[in-house]
Amino acid sequence: MLRIFAMALLALTLAEPGFAMLKPVNLRCEYLKNPLGIDALQPLLSWQLESGTRGARQTAYQIRVKSSPFALDHPAQTLWESGKIASAETGVLYRGSPLIPGTRCQWQVRAWDGNGNPGPWSRTASWEMGLENNQQWGNSKWIGATIDTAYQPAPFFRRTFTLGKNIASARLYICGMGYYELHCNGQRVGDHILDPGYTRYDRRALYVTYDVTKLLRSGDNAIGVILGTGWENVHTRAVWYFDKAPWRAAPKVRAELRVLYTNGVREDITTDKRWKCATGPIVFDSIYGGESYDARLERPGWDTPDYNDDGWQPAIVVGEPGGLISAQAMPPIRATKIIPPVSIKEPKPGVFLFDFGQGLSGHARLTVSGHAGTTIKLRYGERLHPDGTLDTSHIEQHQIKTNPPQQFQTDTYTCKGDSAESWEARFVYHGFQYVEMTGFPGRPTVKNLQAIFTHTDVESVGDFECSNPLLNKIWRNTRWSYLSNLASIPTDCPHREKNGWTGDAHLAAEQGLLNFDGITFYQKWINDLADEQRPTGELPGIVPSSGWGYEWGNGPAWDSAYLLIPWYLYLYCGDTRTLTSHYEGMRRYVDYLTARAQNGIVSIGLGDWVPWKTETPVEVTSTAYYYRDALIVAKAADLLGKPLDAIRYTALAHQIADAFQAKFYRADTHTYANGGQTALSCALYQGLVPEDARAEVLSSLVAAVKSADGHIDTGILGAKYILNTLTDNGRTDVAYRIASQKTQPGWGWWIEQGASTLWESWGGTDSRNHIMFGDISAWFVKALAGINPDPAEPGFRHIFIQPNVVGDLTHASAYYDSVRGRIESRWKLDGDKLTLNVTVPANSTATVRVPTAEPDSVTESGRAQTEWPANGVNRARAEPGALVCEIGSGAYEFQSMWRPGARLAKK
Repeated sequence: MLRIFAMALLALTLAEPGFAMLKPVNLRCEYLKNPLGIDALQPLLSWQLESGTRGARQTAYQIRVKSSPFALDHPAQTLWESGKIASAETGVLYRGSPLIPGTRCQWQVRAWDGNGNPGPWSRTASWEMGLENNQQWGNSKWIGATIDTAYQPAPFFRRTFTLGKNIASARLYICGMGYYELHCNGQRVGDHILDPGYTRYDRRALYVTYDVTKLLRSGDNAIGVILGTGWENVHTRAVWYFDKAPWRAAPKVRAELRVLYTNGVREDITTDKRWKCATGPIVFDSIYGGESYDARLERPGWDTPDYNDDGWQPAIVVGEPGGLISAQAMPPIRATKIIPPVSIKEPKPGVFLFDFGQGLSGHARLTVSGHAGTTIKLRYGERLHPDGTLDTSHIEQHQIKTNPPQQFQTDTYTCKGDSAESWEARFVYHGFQYVEMTGFPGRPTVKNLQAIFTHTDVESVGDFECSNPLLNKIWRNTRWSYLSNLASIPTDCPHREKNGWTGDAHLAAEQGLLNFDGITFYQKWINDLADEQRPTGELPGIVPSSGWGYEWGNGPAWDSAYLLIPWYLYLYCGDTRTLTSHYEGMRRYVDYLTARAQNGIVSIGLGDWVPWKTETPVEVTSTAYYYRDALIVAKAADLLGKPLDAIRYTALAHQIADAFQAKFYRADTHTYANGGQTALSCALYQGLVPEDARAEVLSSLVAAVKSADGHIDTGILGAKYILNTLTDNGRTDVAYRIASQKTQPGWGWWIEQGASTLWESWGGTDSRNHIMFGDISAWFVKALAGINPDPAEPGFRHIFIQPNVVGDLTHASAYYDSVRGRIESRWKLDGDKLTLNVTVPANSTATVRVPTAEPDSVTESGRAQTEWPANGVNRARAEPGALVCEIGSGAYEFQSMWRPGARLAKK
């Protein structure tokens, strides 16, 4: 009996708010899971916390880090023992012994809860240091087959070597440009494709680290590398002039294999003149043009030690790219889905049209049986001519006309004559829904061609669903467009350009972060922007750039990606390092705008691109971003402990706001500039409307929407402003009407036309796989499900849960796996009862706004409000249309009375 009583008492104690056995989970180093080859000398170590009780919070942590032993006679060494650190932080910089290249570290963490009780040690996680700088690459050289940039068939490289016994570990570091494929002893190494990530190669190139221990053996071994042209040697002539890029060179590779034996001896195999090279079956590859493969030229066994390479030529040592060699500390590009065709048609004899029913980025996988020399041509596109044949005119338009015409989005395969052959391109990707096949021997079936979806393989961390099927389709299409435009840089489209347009990128960044774990992806691309910034502060409209985009295609509405994306990383992830490490570049950019401003007004660059009807003056949007950028620099200065800079740029922002108000505000009509949706929502969204005028300007915006019959009338900038502005100012009902329109213009009209991705323009005459209108997906999460970050407590240390019950919606739900754990908000309307389920991760708090016309009616898990203080709901206050509750971590269920037909909006 005494034992039963003790167990019951323990159960009651554990159920009390604030008491929790905190368990650290999902350990990351530099936001990556057990990464190999990182450069950061003080890497960021982070974790999440699990707890079965409400109100769980961390009051202290302890970290221990040991070097990983490679043999029993080489024991692990303690690198860092933090001791107990009083802190609620779940992301801290390593502060142990100096880390040298190749050091493998194993680490654990434990946390103390609100009652001072220590939780269990986490499972062990790891990371491994790479080669911190160019000097640590030892004796390896850059090698190639030629220095001639005129197209050559893809070079194959190989090197044989002999290893001793008792191999403890082996790491292969490689940077192969433009793209490479790595082989070892007859096997392809890893599952990355289109490696390394695209950068401005003369300023930064990325290397990848592979653990090849299990692929090596005592005795004879072989390493093989195939190189593609990629962005290193673009020979397709187009208006962006990548064929004249300052980094342009023939493909080359630098690699270093470090083998460690159990006795502590290290042996290195490096790229040098001892490597041999030859050509093979890849007779053509081009990032825009496609790939041609002649299977008759294959070299079976070329990547094995027993292969006879007497006919191969010695590799040559070539010049270095000229910049940094940095670790590729982000997810690689991978093939993530195999998609079968939904139909095959023959619009002309021998011309077969495969429809995959989905716009995507990637390539096709061909399976064929044919006589040797039979050549099958695959052309990729997203539209059809009226006769059912492929139409690529709208995506070929920026290629320079040549005679003969340049190859574009076309792969060819020449059979070697085996009974069954399977092939897919290695060094290109295309944007397509349709593939037109010619030259196929016989009539193909769905088994002969599949679509392979390829993109930077970011982990999915969010989802949304509601009772309106149209919005669910828009959500889905946004995800497809976002991933289709993730190819180690954020692109505009996967076919016509493949360019890193800065405006497209920052407009889609919030929805990207709410859908996918893109922290390291964006950190990498912000480095790319820094590499392109001129000493004067200027930035190009596309990044990387051959030099194009400084004179046209840029301006504050685009360039502000360099400031806005670090700000979003701070807001959503609590990441201060990107914001502060690029402080000087951001400050230099704002100073550049100040030098170009006339009386505080900036009128340079692109504006509200592809508007429906109303064109907004460029100076409105450019000046507004100038204001926003000044505020971001002021915030970064504050984080860096630069108070004078913080004061200076805050004062500059106020001056810009005053100039904006004086220039554009029309007091008699309560409008800005031309009174269009973009101008009005821009002023409100960017915080440029004085408080005493906000209500009147909001009324003008609502009237502008009404005059457009509830439709949107903006370009890509206004499309981000308007939905957020209406919600932030209590008119989610108007925003919902815009978002749910099925007639033109609008996202729903695209769906009605059969869209499976987002399009480039409201009229649908341009590209059909763009992401620049994609912020609506973030609006779904923030406005309808109600999950919002708190700028005062970034990284979701504190969360605003503010769902909006609007229109014909009867339910909406979303989850977001934040850096601190899963956040969830689900609401459902059932007659006169509204149920709201909320999940807050351990070590976070939330303010929940429960929609209701009767605040006293709200219950939580069936409990009346008088019982809440003892159950994790700390405070509650009534506001018009809601009961606002302050809660700790845990799962909650609120129920409230609802008056059907009432419009309840966020304050």
